[in-house]
Amino acid sequence: MSQITTLEQLQQFYKAPHPIVMKKAIQALEPHTITFIEHSRFALVSSRGAEGHLDVSPRGGQAGFIKVLDNQHLVFGDLPGNNRIDTLRNLLHTPEIGILFIIPGINEIVRLRGKATLHDDEELLDLCVESGKRPKIVVKVAVEELFFHCPKAMMVSDLWSPEQFTDRDILPSLGQIIKDQLGLDSLD
Repeated sequence: MSQITTLEQLQQFYKAPHPIVMKKAIQALEPHTITFIEHSRFALVSSRGAEGHLDVSPRGGQAGFIKVLDNQHLVFGDLPGNNRIDTLRNLLHTPEIGILFIIPGINEIVRLRGKATLHDDEELLDLCVESGKRPKIVVKVAVEELFFHCPKAMMVSDLWSPEQFTDRDILPSLGQIIKDQLGLDSLD
């Protein structure tokens, strides 16, 4: 077995994608992607830090927690969390952002890439109030490309099937995990 190091080597394993697959990426939000985003309650946000390390962070809220401003822009609030602000620091250094929008029970995913900026504009902060909580800042995303992603991964994982859910008791609490990982007797 040898390492694959060139595009030519890689392409030997795959047939060419259907032309529609290559053309499905669009540069602006349209009614279907807007509807999907407005119903999404969970998203995965990717960013890249100053050291070049990639990061993926979950974001969640009520349906529509990521707001569509127009066909080129989205905005979402940074609500209280653990204050690591990894994604925000990354976006200050490298504004490229990727987002996967997910709707529980639907196998398709909307995949978006764009450029992000951070804002403390009062109007945008008010727009992004979630469960009565006003964010400290908002992330505004200028859309560069998006498309509906094939549902195969969700289908083969059977992600939405309750029969496939894993019992929580396979792991201790998050607090216990962190204590174990750090070799602590207690968390202060």
